[in-house]
Amino acid sequence: MKESHETRIIDSWRKNATPWARAVQAQTIASRRLVTNDAVISAVLDCKPTSVLDTGCGEGWLTRQLSPLVGSVTGIDAIPELITEARRHSAHRFEVMTYDELASGALELTVDLMVCNFSLLGKESGSAVVTAAQTLLRPGRHLVIQTLHPLMACGDAAYQDGWREGSWLGFDKTFTDPAPWYFRTLESWVALVNTGGLRLVSVREPLNPETGLPASLILTSQRTG
Repeated sequence: MKESHETRIIDSWRKNATPWARAVQAQTIASRRLVTNDAVISAVLDCKPTSVLDTGCGEGWLTRQLSPLVGSVTGIDAIPELITEARRHSAHRFEVMTYDELASGALELTVDLMVCNFSLLGKESGSAVVTAAQTLLRPGRHLVIQTLHPLMACGDAAYQDGWREGSWLGFDKTFTDPAPWYFRTLESWVALVNTGGLRLVSVREPLNPETGLPASLILTSQRTG
């Protein structure tokens, strides 16, 4: 039986947990170093949260960065190996949890802000996070998503929603079996985060200073109810 795209995402990240953690800790990813790390921190702090859920926290980089700046930060990720690495570097609360589990209420927590830093790769799993935000966020508080900019990430393919094959282009040879990912147009991203009990309040396009082109897309939504 053929694996689903969502399952392949999990399998790929389990295989690549160690080289990914090493790359993040060594700051070898130029776009993160130049633009996107500071961009997501700025977007979070502009919402003035006192509690944050780092959703898809990976090896815990963003959780550790935000900790001295906000009152409380919790990290979740579906990859046990990444959570183990996160716990190795910090005493913060880190939980192994899939996005479906999050949406089903497995995490007994409410927060001022949920942040997804390049961590919404799937179709159904991405929708599950947005669903979860409508109950995990306190009224009036925020969901911040940083993702690939659709115009930059589209490549030569048609500009329409759909699954794409992944690539580790630019990474070293220790990375294997790249994960597929679900491409969303700008219109589709806006519709996703401007639905149900969420209202889009901010769109940012951080620019790469070396190219003058968007390095990412950052969407901030507010829970209205």
